[in-house]
Amino acid sequence: MKKILYVLTAFVLLTMIVFFTSNNVMASTPLGTVEVQVSKEKITPGAEVILTVNFGTDLGAYTISADYDNAIFEYVSAEGGTPNNDGSNVKLVFYDSSGGSNTRNSATITFKAKESIVTSNPTNFAITLEGMANGDASVNYDDILVPIEKDVLVEPNYVDYALRLEYDGKIEADVQKEMNLITESSMGKNYDHVRMIAEVTAKPSDDATVRLLAKNEQDLELDLIQNGWGEVDEYALGGKDVKQELLLKGEFSQAGNYTVNIKIIDRDSSDAIVVQKSFSFEVNDKSVTNETPNTPTEGETSNTTQNTTEEMPDTLPKTGYTQYALILLIIGILAVGYIFTIRKKH
Repeated sequence: MKKILYVLTAFVLLTMIVFFTSNNVMASTPLGTVEVQVSKEKITPGAEVILTVNFGTDLGAYTISADYDNAIFEYVSAEGGTPNNDGSNVKLVFYDSSGGSNTRNSATITFKAKESIVTSNPTNFAITLEGMANGDASVNYDDILVPIEKDVLVEPNYVDYALRLEYDGKIEADVQKEMNLITESSMGKNYDHVRMIAEVTAKPSDDATVRLLAKNEQDLELDLIQNGWGEVDEYALGGKDVKQELLLKGEFSQAGNYTVNIKIIDRDSSDAIVVQKSFSFEVNDKSVTNETPNTPTEGETSNTTQNTTEEMPDTLPKTGYTQYALILLIIGILAVGYIFTIRKKH
């Protein structure tokens, strides 16, 4: 009898061990088929990207947590559960209250890249999952707490840079000409360290020289052709509606035709050319202005014609003859009048 009791007790214990062991195995079933996808790996500001989580099996319950950079993205919507967005994390919670008839095998979350972005921004989404179970909750799956990361690049549609050189009037040899060199783009790619250099590619003679002078922040005058342009650490370029202006003074030693190639290089990319353009200049002989008449030396006569202007006097001079004539004329008129009157009376 005791042996039978021992056997029954051992059987019950073994059954309980198997039962609990089986439940524990079921409770820690790993879900190794989870896959996260993004609709686009590179998008422009203002565009949307859809984050899709595929479970690989039907689930009746889950909580998806998606971390994102709120300086780059803003949350739009979600499908496949009840969303809660705190500004940098979206939690999507799902529970099939029907007991297994409305299970899901995927869920999506949609984000939008902020339109204010003007630079390249590599970023990522980090996804974790908790509380996963099958339709009737008979199987619980391990939480995935090590984030699944998906990389995305948000980058504007860049517009190539353009170089433009402005100046008024004609250029004369040995006369400084003020110029304005403009670098512009409506959406310029960003560079941290660029430098501007210039090279003379054509000139009227070997002896002709060109200088393009500009003053830096220390008020030192530099020649783009000899020194290039840029501070010690070069300068930055890029962004929306770029328009950088550099005031120059051009000097050309001789009359004739010149060509100068100006380019901007990226010092961080082995001096790769960002933009370049050749400018042609037609330089005229120096104008002869403000000439001083030659002063004749002793013994020489001047070739300069002297023009003199005679001014009429305000009043005419009165001579004695003119005065007497006027008196006689008056006496004559009176005499004629007197004779005429006497005759009329008679």
